[in-house]
Amino acid sequence: MPSINRFLVNRRLLFFIFVVIALLASLQSYYGGLKTFVPGGKLYTSFNNYIIFKQSFFHLIHGQDLYVLYLDEQFDLFKYSPAFALFFGGLSYLPDLAGLTLWNLLNALVLFFSVYYLPKGDLRTKGIILLTVLIELLTSIQNEQSNGLIAGLLIFAFGFLERGKYWQAAFCIVASVYIKLFGIVALALFLLYPNKLKLTYTTAVWILLFTFAPLVVVDMEQFLFLYKSWLSLLQNDRSISDGLSVIGWLKAWFGWDVNKTMVNIAGVVLFCLPLVRIRYYSQYTFRILLLASVLIWVVIFNHRAESPTFIIAMCGVALWYFSLSSSRENLVLLLLAFVFTALSATDVFPRFMRDEWLKPYVIKAVPCILIWGKIIYDMWVGNLAPRESVPSQV
Repeated sequence: MPSINRFLVNRRLLFFIFVVIALLASLQSYYGGLKTFVPGGKLYTSFNNYIIFKQSFFHLIHGQDLYVLYLDEQFDLFKYSPAFALFFGGLSYLPDLAGLTLWNLLNALVLFFSVYYLPKGDLRTKGIILLTVLIELLTSIQNEQSNGLIAGLLIFAFGFLERGKYWQAAFCIVASVYIKLFGIVALALFLLYPNKLKLTYTTAVWILLFTFAPLVVVDMEQFLFLYKSWLSLLQNDRSISDGLSVIGWLKAWFGWDVNKTMVNIAGVVLFCLPLVRIRYYSQYTFRILLLASVLIWVVIFNHRAESPTFIIAMCGVALWYFSLSSSRENLVLLLLAFVFTALSATDVFPRFMRDEWLKPYVIKAVPCILIWGKIIYDMWVGNLAPRESVPSQV
């Protein structure tokens, strides 16, 4: 076997790479010094997002509002659920370097193991998938974001569904929702599997557990207040920005000041269109393409999508490409995504190009938008011929 193939099927080596990436990103953030987020503003740590997550736990147990600014401690708002704040307590008491490192390792390794948990695909293909998304993962964990964890949870959910492990699948999807609400789109995967009753009650149980978990540390009055405050934040958040999304692309390229709700409704309709092909639910390729569609949809139709969010979309891109038989048009789209999505936030492009062209014209999102359209086409009328597996040797 050629050396490149031996590298791609070497799970221990790839595991080591993911661990090193997480460690280096953590050290870079921790020792990155202080910085401002607005000209002349207060100085904050380079790992500000981790501080937001860490402090949310202390705000929770001290009976404070999670969803207001604490500018003496951190820049920006906490936007996740009260349950997330509670569960982050497992890291909050640790020294910052240890907690930050474990947080980044969690994001990197949940994604790593989720890809290997996919029920089909040879070791070589799974190795290529992991390398395809590695740059975007680094972008996410350099910003201490939760997006690698979310992508891993959704891929794990698919793996559990394929194996009939509905409790575990429901846990992964509900957990993703209580980190970032857009994980709720993954519930569409349930349509493809039998025993809808079990899927319904397992999901309901996990929702109840996650929702009421904060009652361990707060009383009912504070509990109700926190959820009202969270809902108010989410409602007000819709008008703040357009993000690296379909909405931002339509405005940047065509000058369309579109209604966000209407764009999302159109996205839902297109997303659901292939689901009328019920007889294809039995095909693995159809099912994994729906997973890929979910992973991309939750990013490109998110008006708050930013560069670190695209690890989720790139996972969808990789699963789409390496699940179908190869074609020239799919290869072109993959290369566009690698260059203009994965590399657009790196120094491969000079700063003036990033500031003058890539960011203003939402270039990072465009390949993912095109690929999502191709996925919908493939699922609706296209060829679902699967990629042939290559026998692997370790």
